[in-house]
Amino acid sequence: MAGSPTCSILIYILWQLTGSTASGSVKELVGSIDGAVTFPLKSEVKQIDSIVWTFNTTPLVTIQPEGGPMIVTQNRNKERVDFPDGGYSLKLSKLKKNDSGIYNVEIYSSSLQDPFTRKYVLRVYEHLSKPKVIMGLQSNKNGTCVTNLTCCMEHGEEDVIYTWKALGRVVNESHNGSILPISWRWGESDMTFICIARNPVSSNFSSPILARKLCEGAADDSDSSMVLLCLLLVPLLLSLFVLGLFLWFLKRETQEENYPNGRRSKYTLFHCGNTKKDGKSPLTAHDARHTKAICL
Repeated sequence: MAGSPTCSILIYILWQLTGSTASGSVKELVGSIDGAVTFPLKSEVKQIDSIVWTFNTTPLVTIQPEGGPMIVTQNRNKERVDFPDGGYSLKLSKLKKNDSGIYNVEIYSSSLQDPFTRKYVLRVYEHLSKPKVIMGLQSNKNGTCVTNLTCCMEHGEEDVIYTWKALGRVVNESHNGSILPISWRWGESDMTFICIARNPVSSNFSSPILARKLCEGAADDSDSSMVLLCLLLVPLLLSLFVLGLFLWFLKRETQEENYPNGRRSKYTLFHCGNTKKDGKSPLTAHDARHTKAICL
Protein backbone atom coordinates (compact mmCIF):
# COMPACT_ATOMS: atom_id res chain seq x y z
CA MET A 1 0.00 0.00 0.00
CA ALA A 2 1.54 3.28 -1.13
CA GLY A 3 0.42 5.38 1.86
CA SER A 4 1.65 2.95 4.51
CA PRO A 5 5.19 4.45 5.11
CA THR A 6 3.79 7.95 5.50
CA CYS A 7 1.08 6.73 7.82
CA SER A 8 3.62 4.85 9.93
CA ILE A 9 5.74 7.97 10.32
CA LEU A 10 2.75 10.02 11.45
CA ILE A 11 1.75 7.37 13.95
CA TYR A 12 5.31 7.30 15.34
CA ILE A 13 5.38 11.09 15.74
CA LEU A 14 2.00 11.06 17.49
CA TRP A 15 3.22 8.29 19.78
CA GLN A 16 6.29 10.33 20.74
CA LEU A 17 4.17 13.36 21.52
CA THR A 18 1.57 11.46 23.52
CA GLY A 19 4.26 9.44 25.25
CA SER A 20 6.05 12.58 26.37
CA THR A 21 2.79 13.99 27.66
CA ALA A 22 1.93 10.81 29.50
CA SER A 23 5.35 10.61 31.15
CA GLY A 24 5.29 14.26 32.22
CA SER A 25 7.73 17.15 31.69
CA VAL A 26 11.34 17.32 32.83
CA LYS A 27 11.64 17.99 36.55
CA GLU A 28 14.55 20.10 37.78
CA LEU A 29 16.09 19.42 41.20
CA VAL A 30 18.87 21.06 43.18
CA GLY A 31 21.08 19.65 45.90
CA SER A 32 24.09 20.65 47.96
CA ILE A 33 27.40 18.88 48.33
CA ASP A 34 27.22 16.18 51.06
CA GLY A 35 23.46 16.65 51.11
CA ALA A 36 20.66 14.47 49.76
CA VAL A 37 17.99 14.74 47.10
CA THR A 38 14.86 12.73 46.34
CA PHE A 39 13.62 12.07 42.82
CA PRO A 40 9.83 11.86 43.26
CA LEU A 41 8.08 9.10 41.36
CA LYS A 42 4.36 8.41 41.36
CA SER A 43 2.98 5.97 38.85
CA GLU A 44 -0.53 4.78 38.13
CA VAL A 45 0.79 1.58 36.65
CA LYS A 46 -0.85 -1.22 38.64
CA GLN A 47 1.36 -4.13 37.76
CA ILE A 48 5.06 -3.22 37.71
CA ASP A 49 7.60 -5.74 36.52
CA SER A 50 10.74 -3.66 37.01
CA ILE A 51 12.01 -0.12 37.46
CA VAL A 52 15.31 1.03 35.97
CA TRP A 53 17.05 4.25 37.00
CA THR A 54 19.88 5.63 34.86
CA PHE A 55 22.30 8.50 35.33
CA ASN A 56 23.07 10.13 31.98
CA THR A 57 23.55 6.92 29.96
CA THR A 58 24.85 4.72 32.80
CA PRO A 59 22.48 2.32 34.65
CA LEU A 60 22.24 3.37 38.30
CA VAL A 61 19.87 0.92 39.97
CA THR A 62 17.29 -1.71 38.98
CA ILE A 63 14.51 -2.93 41.26
CA GLN A 64 11.85 -5.59 40.95
CA PRO A 65 8.93 -4.77 43.24
CA GLU A 66 7.49 -8.29 43.36
CA GLY A 67 10.06 -9.72 45.76
CA GLY A 68 12.95 -9.35 43.34
CA PRO A 69 16.41 -8.03 44.26
CA MET A 70 17.53 -4.43 44.05
CA ILE A 71 20.58 -4.25 41.81
CA VAL A 72 22.95 -1.32 42.17
CA THR A 73 25.35 -1.29 39.25
CA GLN A 74 28.21 0.51 41.07
CA ASN A 75 29.42 -0.40 44.56
CA ARG A 76 30.13 3.22 45.48
CA ASN A 77 26.42 3.97 45.16
CA LYS A 78 25.11 1.16 47.39
CA GLU A 79 25.24 3.23 50.57
CA ARG A 80 23.94 6.31 48.79
CA VAL A 81 20.81 4.83 47.19
CA ASP A 82 17.57 4.39 49.10
CA PHE A 83 13.82 4.15 48.49
CA PRO A 84 12.18 5.76 51.52
CA ASP A 85 8.80 4.63 52.90
CA GLY A 86 8.80 1.58 50.65
CA GLY A 87 7.94 3.65 47.59
CA TYR A 88 9.58 4.01 44.22
CA SER A 89 11.02 7.51 44.70
CA LEU A 90 14.79 7.42 44.58
CA LYS A 91 16.81 9.12 47.33
CA LEU A 92 20.48 9.83 46.60
CA SER A 93 22.67 10.84 49.56
CA LYS A 94 26.20 12.17 50.06
CA LEU A 95 25.98 14.22 46.91
CA LYS A 96 29.07 15.18 45.00
CA LYS A 97 29.61 17.85 42.39
CA ASN A 98 29.82 15.26 39.62
CA ASP A 99 26.36 13.95 40.52
CA SER A 100 24.94 16.82 38.49
CA GLY A 101 23.34 15.56 35.29
CA ILE A 102 20.30 13.89 33.76
CA TYR A 103 18.46 11.07 35.51
CA ASN A 104 15.88 8.85 33.81
CA VAL A 105 13.50 6.28 35.19
CA GLU A 106 11.73 3.63 33.15
CA ILE A 107 8.85 1.54 34.45
CA TYR A 108 8.28 -1.76 32.66
CA SER A 109 4.94 -3.53 32.88
CA SER A 110 3.25 -6.29 30.96
CA SER A 111 0.19 -4.05 30.86
CA LEU A 112 2.10 -1.39 28.90
CA GLN A 113 3.21 -1.68 25.31
CA ASP A 114 6.10 0.70 26.00
CA PRO A 115 7.77 1.61 29.31
CA PHE A 116 6.62 4.61 31.29
CA THR A 117 9.49 7.15 31.42
CA ARG A 118 10.30 10.29 33.36
CA LYS A 119 13.31 12.61 33.21
CA TYR A 120 15.02 14.67 35.94
CA VAL A 121 17.80 17.22 35.82
CA LEU A 122 19.90 17.51 38.98
CA ARG A 123 22.29 20.38 39.75
CA VAL A 124 24.56 20.06 42.76
CA TYR A 125 25.97 23.27 44.30
CA GLU A 126 28.54 24.10 46.92
CA HIS A 127 27.67 25.93 50.12
CA LEU A 128 28.99 29.43 49.58
CA SER A 129 31.91 30.67 51.61
CA LYS A 130 32.37 34.32 52.59
CA PRO A 131 32.55 36.52 49.46
CA LYS A 132 35.75 38.40 48.72
CA VAL A 133 35.68 42.13 47.94
CA ILE A 134 38.27 43.72 45.65
CA MET A 135 38.72 47.48 45.37
CA GLY A 136 39.35 48.93 41.93
CA LEU A 137 41.36 52.01 41.00
CA GLN A 138 40.63 54.89 43.37
CA SER A 139 40.39 58.56 42.47
CA ASN A 140 40.65 61.16 45.25
CA LYS A 141 39.93 64.72 44.11
CA ASN A 142 38.95 67.63 46.34
CA GLY A 143 38.25 65.26 49.21
CA THR A 144 35.93 63.00 47.18
CA CYS A 145 36.68 59.29 46.92
CA VAL A 146 35.49 57.53 43.73
CA THR A 147 36.10 53.82 43.17
CA ASN A 148 34.48 50.45 42.35
CA LEU A 149 34.04 47.46 44.66
CA THR A 150 33.90 44.00 43.06
CA CYS A 151 32.38 41.04 44.91
CA CYS A 152 33.53 37.55 43.93
CA MET A 153 33.91 33.98 45.16
CA GLU A 154 37.25 32.22 45.30
CA HIS A 155 35.50 29.03 44.14
CA GLY A 156 31.97 27.82 43.44
CA GLU A 157 30.75 30.77 41.35
CA GLU A 158 28.20 28.72 39.42
CA ASP A 159 24.78 30.43 39.34
CA VAL A 160 25.81 32.94 42.03
CA ILE A 161 23.76 36.13 42.32
CA TYR A 162 25.35 39.19 43.95
CA THR A 163 23.57 42.01 45.78
CA TRP A 164 25.07 45.03 47.53
CA LYS A 165 23.62 46.76 50.59
CA ALA A 166 24.68 50.34 51.37
CA LEU A 167 23.85 51.29 54.95
CA GLY A 168 24.25 54.64 56.68
CA ARG A 169 22.08 57.08 54.76
CA VAL A 170 18.51 58.10 55.44
CA VAL A 171 17.31 55.45 52.99
CA ASN A 172 19.40 52.29 52.78
CA GLU A 173 20.23 51.44 49.19
CA SER A 174 20.65 48.13 47.36
CA HIS A 175 22.44 47.36 44.11
CA ASN A 176 22.27 44.21 42.01
CA GLY A 177 25.41 42.87 40.41
CA SER A 178 28.92 42.03 41.50
CA ILE A 179 30.31 45.57 40.87
CA LEU A 180 29.33 48.50 43.09
CA PRO A 181 30.35 52.05 42.02
CA ILE A 182 30.74 54.36 45.04
CA SER A 183 31.35 58.07 45.53
CA TRP A 184 31.92 59.34 49.05
CA ARG A 185 33.05 62.80 50.17
CA TRP A 186 35.17 63.27 53.24
CA GLY A 187 33.04 64.86 55.93
CA GLU A 188 29.82 63.08 54.99
CA SER A 189 28.24 60.56 57.35
CA ASP A 190 30.02 57.23 57.25
CA MET A 191 28.55 54.42 55.13
CA THR A 192 28.81 50.64 55.35
CA PHE A 193 28.89 48.37 52.28
CA ILE A 194 28.00 44.66 52.45
CA CYS A 195 28.00 42.15 49.58
CA ILE A 196 25.48 39.29 49.66
CA ALA A 197 26.14 36.21 47.52
CA ARG A 198 23.41 33.64 46.84
CA ASN A 199 23.09 30.39 44.94
CA PRO A 200 20.13 27.97 44.87
CA VAL A 201 21.18 26.21 48.11
CA SER A 202 22.94 28.83 50.27
CA SER A 203 23.90 32.45 50.87
CA ASN A 204 26.71 34.32 52.61
CA PHE A 205 27.81 37.87 53.45
CA SER A 206 31.07 39.72 53.06
CA SER A 207 32.72 41.53 55.95
CA PRO A 208 31.37 45.10 56.36
CA ILE A 209 33.40 47.75 54.54
CA LEU A 210 33.43 51.28 55.98
CA ALA A 211 33.60 54.18 53.54
CA ARG A 212 35.76 56.18 55.96
CA LYS A 213 38.29 53.38 56.18
CA LEU A 214 38.12 52.67 52.46
CA CYS A 215 38.61 56.32 51.48
CA GLU A 216 41.30 57.38 53.91
CA GLY A 217 43.26 58.61 50.92
CA ALA A 218 40.62 61.29 50.28
CA ALA A 219 41.26 62.80 53.71
CA ASP A 220 45.00 62.54 53.21
CA ASP A 221 44.69 64.42 49.92
CA SER A 222 42.60 67.10 51.60
CA ASP A 223 45.15 67.48 54.42
CA SER A 224 47.97 67.48 51.89
CA SER A 225 46.30 70.33 50.03
CA MET A 226 46.08 72.38 53.23
CA VAL A 227 49.72 71.67 54.04
CA LEU A 228 50.74 72.63 50.51
CA LEU A 229 48.74 75.86 50.77
CA CYS A 230 50.43 76.71 54.07
CA LEU A 231 53.84 75.96 52.62
CA LEU A 232 53.12 78.40 49.80
CA LEU A 233 51.68 81.18 52.00
CA VAL A 234 54.40 81.21 54.67
CA PRO A 235 57.27 82.10 52.28
CA LEU A 236 55.08 84.72 50.62
CA LEU A 237 54.22 86.42 53.91
CA LEU A 238 57.84 86.23 55.02
CA SER A 239 58.97 87.82 51.76
CA LEU A 240 56.48 90.67 52.19
CA PHE A 241 57.69 91.23 55.74
CA VAL A 242 61.35 91.37 54.65
CA LEU A 243 60.49 93.71 51.78
CA GLY A 244 58.61 96.06 54.12
CA LEU A 245 61.50 96.06 56.57
CA PHE A 246 63.96 96.84 53.77
CA LEU A 247 61.85 99.77 52.53
CA TRP A 248 61.66 101.17 56.06
CA PHE A 249 65.44 101.07 56.47
CA LEU A 250 65.91 102.60 53.03
CA LYS A 251 63.59 105.49 53.89
CA ARG A 252 65.42 106.09 57.14
CA GLU A 253 68.81 106.23 55.45
CA THR A 254 67.48 108.73 52.91
CA GLN A 255 66.27 111.00 55.70
CA GLU A 256 69.65 110.90 57.44
CA GLU A 257 71.41 111.87 54.22
CA ASN A 258 69.12 114.92 53.74
CA TYR A 259 69.57 116.00 57.36
CA PRO A 260 73.06 115.03 58.48
CA ASN A 261 72.76 117.15 61.66
CA GLY A 262 69.29 116.04 62.33
CA ARG A 263 65.96 117.51 61.28
CA ARG A 264 65.73 121.25 62.15
CA SER A 265 62.86 122.55 64.15
CA LYS A 266 60.67 125.07 62.45
CA TYR A 267 61.08 127.28 65.52
CA THR A 268 64.45 128.91 66.43
CA LEU A 269 65.02 130.51 69.78
CA PHE A 270 67.54 133.34 69.83
CA HIS A 271 68.09 136.58 71.74
CA CYS A 272 66.50 139.64 70.23
CA GLY A 273 69.71 141.50 70.80
CA ASN A 274 71.14 139.72 67.85
CA THR A 275 68.71 141.56 65.62
CA LYS A 276 70.30 144.28 63.59
CA LYS A 277 69.29 147.82 64.00
CA ASP A 278 67.60 147.92 60.70
CA GLY A 279 65.23 145.10 61.82
CA LYS A 280 66.62 142.51 59.53
CA SER A 281 67.09 138.95 60.76
CA PRO A 282 70.63 137.64 60.97
CA LEU A 283 69.39 134.28 59.55
CA THR A 284 70.44 133.13 56.16
CA ALA A 285 68.00 133.11 53.28
CA HIS A 286 67.57 129.32 53.58
CA ASP A 287 66.94 129.39 57.31
CA ALA A 288 64.63 132.33 57.04
CA ARG A 289 62.22 130.40 54.85
CA HIS A 290 61.91 127.45 57.26
CA THR A 291 62.39 129.12 60.65
CA LYS A 292 60.14 131.19 62.82
CA ALA A 293 61.94 133.39 65.29
CA ILE A 294 60.99 133.74 68.88
CA CYS A 295 62.55 136.82 70.48
CA LEU A 296 63.28 136.91 74.16
